[in-house]
Amino acid sequence: MNAPQPAMDKQIHPQGKFKLSVGQHSVAGRKAQNEDAIGIRIPDGNLLSTKGAAAVIADGVSAAEAGKEASHTCVSSFLSDYFSTPETWSVKQSGAQVLTALNRWLYSRGRGFNDNSKGYITTMSTVIFKSHTAHIFHVGDSRIYRLREGTLEQLTTDHSTPVSQDHAYLARAMGLDVRLDVDYQTAPLQSEDIFLQTTDGVHDVLGPHAIQHILEAPGITLDKRCEQLVEVALHKGSTDNLSCQLLRVDELPDAQVDDVLNQFSQLQFPPLLEPGMSLDGYRIMRELQGGTRSHLYQVEDMASGAHYCMKTPSANFARDPVYIDRFVLESWIGSRINSPYVVKVVEPHRPKSCLYYLTEYVQGMTLSQWMREHPKPAVEEAVFLIDQIARGIRALHRRETLHQNIKPDNILIDGNGQVKIMDFSACHMAGIAETATPAQGNLTPGSASYFAPEYTLHKTTNYRADLFSLAVISYEMFTGQLPFGGVLEHCKSQRDFLATSYTHSYKLNPLVPHWIDCALKKALRFEEERRHGDVAEFVYELQHPNPRYLEYHQRPLMERDPLKAWKIIAGILALSQAASLILLLR
Repeated sequence: MNAPQPAMDKQIHPQGKFKLSVGQHSVAGRKAQNEDAIGIRIPDGNLLSTKGAAAVIADGVSAAEAGKEASHTCVSSFLSDYFSTPETWSVKQSGAQVLTALNRWLYSRGRGFNDNSKGYITTMSTVIFKSHTAHIFHVGDSRIYRLREGTLEQLTTDHSTPVSQDHAYLARAMGLDVRLDVDYQTAPLQSEDIFLQTTDGVHDVLGPHAIQHILEAPGITLDKRCEQLVEVALHKGSTDNLSCQLLRVDELPDAQVDDVLNQFSQLQFPPLLEPGMSLDGYRIMRELQGGTRSHLYQVEDMASGAHYCMKTPSANFARDPVYIDRFVLESWIGSRINSPYVVKVVEPHRPKSCLYYLTEYVQGMTLSQWMREHPKPAVEEAVFLIDQIARGIRALHRRETLHQNIKPDNILIDGNGQVKIMDFSACHMAGIAETATPAQGNLTPGSASYFAPEYTLHKTTNYRADLFSLAVISYEMFTGQLPFGGVLEHCKSQRDFLATSYTHSYKLNPLVPHWIDCALKKALRFEEERRHGDVAEFVYELQHPNPRYLEYHQRPLMERDPLKAWKIIAGILALSQAASLILLLR
């Protein structure tokens, strides 16, 4: 009879000598639903060296209306977005910016509730293993412990204030306030270190000695130890959801792995590329666009034959750290947008030898070219394209990102009529802006002919700025001309803008219905609060006649435009008096 085999932990060692064993467990306990969320991600290849391995635990606040959605969003989004941050960013910078963006999203969603404490609120604790260091991000009252050489140490501090013997309230949490205060610390790693993450359903009823006793139990897997922690906590009367994670460092990578990290943070600018040259396994087919700030090439993957666009920085800025940071940030922002109406940033399959990024290659034409070929298109065809552009803008806005450079040259149309927005160089991301990234503070929006007046007047901008740009493009598509006689780029002050005159689109193109012109005029208001609420509302009014606009044009001229009516009356009276005078003189 064979002897029983010892239980084995799930060992993960995707690169070199770096070996981890992991386990986790989560149950609803005595509650109707489980508002906890847990997740572990250990990537393969260079990503393990540049970003590390991450474990996240979150406990949705039961008193909040959307605690479960908040906790699950935090875990899934962090494990996705953190590993999409630029390789040149530190763990602290990457984690802080992702957490800030997440908090802004949760807080904005929670503003729909009358009581701020009833929104999308959750605790969140994260440990990231990178090289020989553990990086810890913590907000709320979940906990992270470390067991080393027989000593269990609590590494985090609970952000809660007791109000009685049995109750406490959270002083800090994700989604609780627009400003996020996260505890960040680092701890050196040693082989055989065990890290434990728990929600309060476990550690509120289990003391340190009971926890350590289970962690040191011989002959059982980390998964089984997690299950035992939960079972014992339930037996001791826990009334909350119960979740825990265990990560054991079985073997650390060689110290030389830090050299790889330095290499990524000091990537050189590529040379000026020409057709026929190759870079990191990509053959340069042709230059698509060249300028003083960047270069864009069509390239072919020499291994797969797939075609991509490669964007490289300009050598003019090789010594400009703000430009370099902005260029790296540009690719990361693009990688977070997943929409068929936005050009997709592609993750390269091979290590980079220099600074660049790849996007999908779209075979077609820009909207500028399309408008030259279709100077006055059918209204339905223009609305069809405008709707697609708006969908792309909405995808950016859902990620709290302003494009800030919506113009015809940055909109591609493929052979099937599919629209794709490109160029993330001017994008403004709310969450990243809060962390005071230097690159965010030096942004210049796009072409003055298309951007909203609030940029020129240095006012606060929001999503309606992109709406204004879309309205300018829409007007141009319908009429073949820019609104306000094309003078917006020359306006430098409030007085300049007020001196402009709007020309009705149906006067330049009689096929444009009056109600569409009303929608255009509203979206082109210089005061952003007088525009539509968002691009979706604007497009809806292009597709569905607004009864108010129809009623407006059916009202007498004296009600619609009293000044114009009186001018006409005065003109008629003047003519009649002149005619009477002529008759008298005869």
